[in-house]
Amino acid sequence: METPRFCKRPLAMLAAASLLPFALLSTHALAECERGDLDPLYCDENGDMVADRPSDESGWANPDTLIFAYTPVEDPAIYSDIWQPFIDHLSEVTERDVRFFAVQSNAAQVEAMRSGRLHIAGFSTGPTPFAVNLAGAVPFALMGSDDGQFGYTLQLFTHVDSDIESLEDLKGKRVAHTSPTSNSGNLAPRALLPELGITPEEDYDVVYSGSHDQSMLGVVARDYDAAPVASEVVERMAARGLYDEEDVRLIYESDRFPTTSYNYAHNLHPDLVAKIEEAFFTFDFVGTELGEEFEGVEKFIPINYKDNWQVIRTIQAANDVSYTRENLE
Repeated sequence: METPRFCKRPLAMLAAASLLPFALLSTHALAECERGDLDPLYCDENGDMVADRPSDESGWANPDTLIFAYTPVEDPAIYSDIWQPFIDHLSEVTERDVRFFAVQSNAAQVEAMRSGRLHIAGFSTGPTPFAVNLAGAVPFALMGSDDGQFGYTLQLFTHVDSDIESLEDLKGKRVAHTSPTSNSGNLAPRALLPELGITPEEDYDVVYSGSHDQSMLGVVARDYDAAPVASEVVERMAARGLYDEEDVRLIYESDRFPTTSYNYAHNLHPDLVAKIEEAFFTFDFVGTELGEEFEGVEKFIPINYKDNWQVIRTIQAANDVSYTRENLE
């Protein structure tokens, strides 16, 4: 079967990516090879837990137009404008047209990269292993500070007027988790809270809100008794005035997790990958809308999936997560 190549397609066609089957194959994946947890489409001969670039140069993608997508955690329309300074910088460094693709779900985003319609993407923490294993995504960067610090925490909030003062008080309550694949919004509380004496589903009822912002707004409106959310998301919501911090009370906070990973598709031409990495690592956040939105972030810092996502894989393993399309959806 011929190796698929990335090509220029209208964004309307990209939006239909979630409707496409996971059926595109790459030539090198038809051979027997080491792959670990990777989908049969990919090989991992060097053991770094991400898909190898095809050994045959004819399988290297080198598109004239690059499609970039940010995680669908919040309103994509807002982030299209916020990301524009970086899109312009990426276009200048790579000497390519770069378009922002507003994805509506984690599943659609993963499938868009797998099908060759998405070249560069920010995948949120929990879905990153799905993107790596199902779509051949290669994580290479995170947002961080000049001293190399990065990450976020799981924060568990209740309404300020509720009778919930501690985790123990969650028993018998209605708690909003975000989505099944979310790290801080679902998998981390399922893995971490039982050690603290409270077990989701057993001690409290789990209701999926769909996103971190919906969980938080639901707590403010008292639609939910409490909600575990990502600290970076609710901090940005508060900065935009989407809720009043005086209306909620923090009852638990975890240690720090890695935040959104930035990835390129595994079969991009190595010269193009070098330019993409150059664009990320030379971007100056200061004075841009992106810098204002992600307060405390000063630059992109290099990371690797095997080391930096170990804690996330451990949490997912504790939840018996397997990296399949069904579990992603």
